[in-house]
Amino acid sequence: MLSGKRYNTLNDELFHEFGEKVSKIAIDGGFTCPNRDGTISDLGCLFCNEKGSGDFTSSLYDIDREINNQIEINKRKWNTNKFIAYFQAFTNTYADVETLKKKYESCLGREDVVGLAIATRPDCFNKEIYDYLEELNNRIFLWIELGLQTVNETTSRLINRGYNLDIYENCITELKKRNIKVVTHLIFGLPYEDKTDMLKSVKYVANTNTWGIKFHSLYIQTDSRLYDYYLKNKFNLLTKEEYVDTVALAISYLPKEMVIHRLTGDPNKKLLYKPEWCLNKLSVISSIDKRLKELDLYQGLNYNSNME
Repeated sequence: MLSGKRYNTLNDELFHEFGEKVSKIAIDGGFTCPNRDGTISDLGCLFCNEKGSGDFTSSLYDIDREINNQIEINKRKWNTNKFIAYFQAFTNTYADVETLKKKYESCLGREDVVGLAIATRPDCFNKEIYDYLEELNNRIFLWIELGLQTVNETTSRLINRGYNLDIYENCITELKKRNIKVVTHLIFGLPYEDKTDMLKSVKYVANTNTWGIKFHSLYIQTDSRLYDYYLKNKFNLLTKEEYVDTVALAISYLPKEMVIHRLTGDPNKKLLYKPEWCLNKLSVISSIDKRLKELDLYQGLNYNSNME
């Protein structure tokens, strides 16, 4: 692996694909969510904040301006000239296909945008959208991100995810039929889950044979419903050490070719309530790297297709 890590990083994967450093730019495309507009619920997921997990988007709702602004920032930060346009905030397939085309296509045709990443829910697709994404996938490097968070249906109801596991399974089946890359989000530290619950979710995702995975640490921002829930219920929050140990072990259960897009959460420091350790992202990542080395763990070590 180019980075020398004990796991397959997105940076390495993109460097292998494009021959140089590629950076993501986060976009708010002006979408909403069926879990907020009353179609499923008007509450949203318990952990989701007012920006729909798009804290680092600009919310200009002018995609061309957003891209230009963020490219300038990223060029200074990463010294790169190639970018993935990442539709991050809320549910980015929650519209008719013509609306999706208008938004997505506005990113394409630029030499500096070499790929497209779309964060969404597995219950926000139809045949027209699948077919359009298939056509898009033939033109540009594309992946779809799905917020699964957990396979525990009790936890799913508690966090108001709004769909059952079979919806996710049907969605990845349709996307895989079309050779579209899928990235699944998992959250460690959800209320009342223990390490066994978290690793069960990891093993499930490992056996989907999808392209990528994101690990998020649960954190509480004051602009989320989780903040009020925590004040009333005071469930246990993971310590940094517990989180690091769980992620290190989780990595060993993944197939060696699965791409790890994220190892921890990235809260808004002005809105974070707890836990404070989430603010030092680099420290968390370096602690995971250190723990993998200490335990001699690496991606693929404990993976097998019959895991439960």
